[in-house]
Amino acid sequence: MSNTTKGIIALLISSLGFSLMSFFVKYSGDLPTVQKTFFRNFISMVIALGLVIYHKEKLFGHKENQGLLLLRSSLGLLGVLLNFFVIDRMVLSDAEILNKLSPFFTILLCAIFLKEYIRRYQMISIIVALAGAVFIIKPSMSSDTVYALLGILGAILAAGAYTVLRVLGSREKFYTVVFYFSGFSTVALLPFFIFQYESMTFEQWIMLILAGVFAASGQFGLTIAYSFAPAREISIFFYSTILFTALLSIFILNEVPDILSVIGYFVIFGASYYMFMKNRAPKEEF
Repeated sequence: MSNTTKGIIALLISSLGFSLMSFFVKYSGDLPTVQKTFFRNFISMVIALGLVIYHKEKLFGHKENQGLLLLRSSLGLLGVLLNFFVIDRMVLSDAEILNKLSPFFTILLCAIFLKEYIRRYQMISIIVALAGAVFIIKPSMSSDTVYALLGILGAILAAGAYTVLRVLGSREKFYTVVFYFSGFSTVALLPFFIFQYESMTFEQWIMLILAGVFAASGQFGLTIAYSFAPAREISIFFYSTILFTALLSIFILNEVPDILSVIGYFVIFGASYYMFMKNRAPKEEF
């Protein structure tokens, strides 16, 4: 099995993990967003802690990276909170596809803060993806539009976290970064978790524990995938999350996206595929 094939398999596993995380967050029912986010991060923290100890790495990373780790964790936490808030209030597949706008925003943020050059095909992809998002948002004065805009804000915050990770590069091991983010989030949310805590049934406990487990598998799978193959060769397979989430949304949650949303899915996926193919092309073509 080639490294590219291994990367694709790891990315598909990661996509399924994130899809199941979103599904279990929504399926756990009417609980505070903070409570759901706390469980997601606490379980991920425990799993990452085991890996950090096993590999005998630093729990909180190196001293010179503390600012970047704090910034990445803060942006990531706000992004997850908004994502979970929106998941509970929109059709699951709609919330998921809006969250998948983050790679496009990452390109913009890297250009702004890291002075990375934006190629013409990347700008075209960004514009097309945002046009696709309009079909999902369906601008109006309703609360649904507000939720959709919050979903986009969550994607921007996630993109900010990915931009910081770009700066961190290989300075820290991936399990250290995951532990730091999950540990920071757990501590930051603890007071709110205690204040807003609502009692849960046994089934809800299981749902949120599974959400945390699959969140960790998604994070680790993503990192492992890109250790086998560069993003330009396999990144398009990460959008299989949309397919997995749509199937869960339709067949288990009985949430069927409307025709405008489906058009938006295809437009955003098309923009992603276009950028993926351009990234794979020889550089002299540009």
